[in-house]
Amino acid sequence: MKKIFLMLSVSVLAATSFAATSFADGDADKGKKVFKKCKACHSVDQGGKHRVGPNLFNVFGAKAGHKDGYKYSSAMADSGLTWDEATLDAYLKKPKDVIKGTKMTFAGLKKDKQRANVIAYLKTLQ
Repeated sequence: MKKIFLMLSVSVLAATSFAATSFADGDADKGKKVFKKCKACHSVDQGGKHRVGPNLFNVFGAKAGHKDGYKYSSAMADSGLTWDEATLDAYLKKPKDVIKGTKMTFAGLKKDKQRANVIAYLKTLQ
């Protein structure tokens, strides 16, 4: 019984360690390529105009739902979220699970590595 518990503990620690380092392993260049899926709705240029979705320049570390000149859903504006690695990862995986009532219709990025890469790319847009 102790051996099984130890093996489970090691597995949980390994999974937790992977999750904690997956963001650091993101590749911004690859993330820029994955971001092409997002460009139909989002611009990323400094001072760029909003499209169907808000401009995402300087989004990392920003409060969700508070970019000037964009009409957010009340769910997004009232979410109280800050766009950090964990929040972006969860949102990019399945937006409607994180913010019920979001206007974003994108189903999400299912692959962990793609999300880590997009997050790395968004962090360069400061």
